[in-house]
Amino acid sequence: MTFSSRLTAVGASMALLSSTLVVPAQAATAAPSDDAVIINEAYTNGGSANAVFTHKFVELYNPSDADVSLEGWSIQYRSSGGTGEPTGVIELSGTIKAGGYYLVQGNANGNEPNGEALPVADAGIDTSVAFAGTNGTLVLANQTERVSLPVGSVTAETEAAGVVDLLGYGTSNTFETAAATGPSANNDPKSMTRTDGVDTDDNSADFTATGTVTPTNAAGETAGGGTGEPEPEPEVPTEMTPIAEIQGTGAASEMIGENVMTLGVVTAVYSTGGFNGYYLQTSGSGGDDATPGGSDAIFIYSADTVGEVTLGDHVQVVGEVSEYYGGTQLTVRAGGVEQVEEAAEAVKPTVLEFPADEETKEAHEGMLLDPSGLEWTITDNYDVNSYGSLGLAPGTAPLPNPTSVAEPGAAAQAVMAENAEQLIVLDDGASTNFMRSPGNQNKLPYLNVDDPVRVGSAVTFTDPVILDYRYDAWNFQPTQHLTHENADEVQPATFEDTRTPEAAPQDVGGNVQLASFNVLNYFTTLGDEFENCDAYEDHEGNPIATDYCTPRGAYNEENFLRQQEKIVAAINGLDASVVALEEIENSAEFGKDRDESLSTLVTALNQAVGTEKWAYAESPAEIPGDEDVIRNAFIYQPAAVETVGESTILTGDPAFSNAREPLAQTFRALGEDGGIEGTEFVAITNHFKSKGSSSGAGNEDSGDGQGNSNEDRVAQAESLVDFAEGLKESEGTDRVFLMGDFNAYEKEDPIKVLEAAGYVSQGAKSEGEYSYTFDAGVGSLDGIFASGTADETVTGTDIWMINANESVALEYSRYNYTPEQLFTADQWRSSDHNPILVGVQLGDAEEPVEDGNPNKGPGNNSGQGPKKGEHPVHGRNHPGQGTGNPWK
Repeated sequence: MTFSSRLTAVGASMALLSSTLVVPAQAATAAPSDDAVIINEAYTNGGSANAVFTHKFVELYNPSDADVSLEGWSIQYRSSGGTGEPTGVIELSGTIKAGGYYLVQGNANGNEPNGEALPVADAGIDTSVAFAGTNGTLVLANQTERVSLPVGSVTAETEAAGVVDLLGYGTSNTFETAAATGPSANNDPKSMTRTDGVDTDDNSADFTATGTVTPTNAAGETAGGGTGEPEPEPEVPTEMTPIAEIQGTGAASEMIGENVMTLGVVTAVYSTGGFNGYYLQTSGSGGDDATPGGSDAIFIYSADTVGEVTLGDHVQVVGEVSEYYGGTQLTVRAGGVEQVEEAAEAVKPTVLEFPADEETKEAHEGMLLDPSGLEWTITDNYDVNSYGSLGLAPGTAPLPNPTSVAEPGAAAQAVMAENAEQLIVLDDGASTNFMRSPGNQNKLPYLNVDDPVRVGSAVTFTDPVILDYRYDAWNFQPTQHLTHENADEVQPATFEDTRTPEAAPQDVGGNVQLASFNVLNYFTTLGDEFENCDAYEDHEGNPIATDYCTPRGAYNEENFLRQQEKIVAAINGLDASVVALEEIENSAEFGKDRDESLSTLVTALNQAVGTEKWAYAESPAEIPGDEDVIRNAFIYQPAAVETVGESTILTGDPAFSNAREPLAQTFRALGEDGGIEGTEFVAITNHFKSKGSSSGAGNEDSGDGQGNSNEDRVAQAESLVDFAEGLKESEGTDRVFLMGDFNAYEKEDPIKVLEAAGYVSQGAKSEGEYSYTFDAGVGSLDGIFASGTADETVTGTDIWMINANESVALEYSRYNYTPEQLFTADQWRSSDHNPILVGVQLGDAEEPVEDGNPNKGPGNNSGQGPKKGEHPVHGRNHPGQGTGNPWK
């Protein structure tokens, strides 16, 4: 995501070099005799702006006099700072003939990639494996298993098992002797080509970054990037062009491709972080708009000259005009900037009202703004963990998820458009991806353990910012690359800490409290128990969480305990009488007792409080035949309620073939002397099909705001209503609470089904609160819905906003991801969903049940829950392996 362009412009005092002639790939003439196959050429910027070809590629060459089978071989990729196994593998097959070539295709940058098509590749045609444009490590391996790759030089003397040849380029930490020079930017249309096929085990000597890009496949088909003719030298401009004239009054400049001379005051400098450039603004501009419709500022992309300017300099530049993903810029080469001796009138930061329409923002693109007089709120903090950026909304509240506040369809689409106009990204003046590899994981800007930058936090600007367009979004950029170390001088804003009032949930009253909590894949079966389970790693290469394995939680015991600490803190903090749980391991899918993980959690909860405070509702005898590896469950406090009969799971309903079947349990409130007659209620916990994938015809995302699989969730809601009606009759009570993660926002069709059946949303009573944040919008996927009779007992509601508002960087799954440790053993970001809490008043606590409900058997003896005065201790069994079920 670098904001850069091919260096094609010329400085006022230099001439352009002519383009390199395009010639076919050279035959190898001096390769060592023991090299059967080598990496001959690598093109890593396919599809980018100025790209020669639509796709990235690696070309192999066989310098020997014998054909070589590539069956079971692979091209593997590891990021420049990686310390673990390669992250991408492209399997090879077939044969590379003596003196022949073999073409391996990588991914394409962009939805509509630039460049011409490659010759038909011999491998990787359908791959999504991406090679970084400027820095990385490519490995030719004689195996498809990921090689164990060290850091440093890997040559014949220090070879790694399975490595046939290796190319480290740019800033790669792994190479042969020294890394090769890579392309200068993601849109620099150069490939790294081995000179005459010579392999001296020194990447820096063997490979040259050149504009000659000549992919050749095993059939001998080749293609040459460019025209093969030298480009004419552009004319050096002699007249000054005002910045506003270059920008023009439309969405794009009308001078694209022209070389221009202009001058201005340097308002921002990005010499580190990947932007490789600076902003110029016309001197004296920023007060009254003397150029309506045309911006008085422009970005200067120039890795060659960014080190020659400082903030406040008055400079003249010569460069080529271009549009890079919607942002107007000049590309300036070495010698293309010079200081202007005459003093410049200072630039005045512009005050704009937000939200601003597209035309207004376009007319101020790149200009210095002062947003300090406006109210701002964090509406998205997900990317602070990866790109060092925060999503902001003007005003005092985050943006709503469209279908939380509007009907699906046109009304929701109108909210989408409003949100898009309002959203501003507060960036860090860099293109760094902190998550790309351990080597890039530096301390994060904006976020630290003392400043959690939560969704909903007020933002106060203390310094001017640049209104910048990149990454298909409008951004506020600090005037320099912001790092954790220079934050005191460079950070342009401060953030309200909203945690204090959220340290405990609100008092919801009642003699029984009900809660629902999605516990984010709490698995006691761990990744390191499975031979082929990959892991997400911390910045030192240690495994933390599973990477698309059958167990979905922590990778090993150490990280499981960290996850458990946070969940235990959150549940004990909720202190509800009954807690419905979603996304807890279904241990039966691993060949264990179905309740093993649930039992482990209860044990940990009790150990944390030092008493047998919690118990769990045991699984019933009848369970569905094909379940997911995650399930629904109930835990409860035996001092507050008792179970009545065993739990019940909806079985045999095709509506839940791709989701977790509802689990029901009847409870009774307890008084001082036992169960209270007439206080029975049915709780049903749910986890509907997610929005992330379609389950077939009729379930595709229609664009109405409800995402994928809406039809299935509607069917699940209808089935749930029928299930609840049957339980009302069998359990002898009209008090029913539908609880859980419905994967549907407040105005969506599945919720309408529940409300049409007479169920009342309790979450809707918690004004200004929500359970989930996604894509810069807030809303509630989770809820508790009470039947009419149950709703009459409700005394209060609260959504405890401890998770969704917090950055994912604080999750156990991101432990030690950056050099600053952000993990704390508390409730904050224990999950990605906020729990919901409801208080109910059941009975007057004066009529205890002596012998239990006659229809349910004696006392509390059916189900796992203890009889009065009994408190079982649930231990943890040693986890074993099981096959598990595919993701639902």
